[in-house]
Amino acid sequence: MMKFPILLIILFLPFTVVGERLIVGHFSAGDLGDWQSRAFQGETDYRISETSGNLALRAVSDGQASGLYREIHINLTETPYIRWSWKIDNILEGIDERTRDGDDFPARVYVVASGGALFWRTRSLVYVWSSHQPVDSLWQNPYTGNARHIAVRSGPEQTGRWLEESRNLREDWERAFGDSIDGIDAVAIMTDTDNSGLAASAWYGDIMFSSQPSD
Repeated sequence: MMKFPILLIILFLPFTVVGERLIVGHFSAGDLGDWQSRAFQGETDYRISETSGNLALRAVSDGQASGLYREIHINLTETPYIRWSWKIDNILEGIDERTRDGDDFPARVYVVASGGALFWRTRSLVYVWSSHQPVDSLWQNPYTGNARHIAVRSGPEQTGRWLEESRNLREDWERAFGDSIDGIDAVAIMTDTDNSGLAASAWYGDIMFSSQPSD
């Protein structure tokens, strides 16, 4: 099923500012107040839980597909780096993620640039923990030409480990779509297994935008 193809309404919501970092997903503080749910096939179970003495967002899917999203404008000329942490418990065996039947992931982080009234121009770049595609591979979403996937992590070798990610979103966007971008309008996360009917679970740490790739 096609997931997060468009976001029609842009809401400029408050975000947490810490130094030169804009925290848009403050899960370590137990905060989900500005996040909304979007279901596609059943409901992935998202909840704030404790792991290793810290709070994070837990996601469990068993043949379901729903996501959490936050509509917020981010100026990428000031904070071009998207940074987050995540951990998965398992990959999805026997799927081809480049096909509609295999378009499932234990963990995804979306960034969305709205087309506004021209909603068909809305585009999404999706950072995924791939089950089988090589790290840094890029491919078009099998349901829409307006979304691209980049495999940030791949395979089972690092399951069960917290990993920190930092990506230059402007550079990734130009690689994916062939043009530059100065801002995005929403961020989303999703753990989904509706196409394959399999089960997956993952954890999401804080999501932020920064002027630098690291502190």
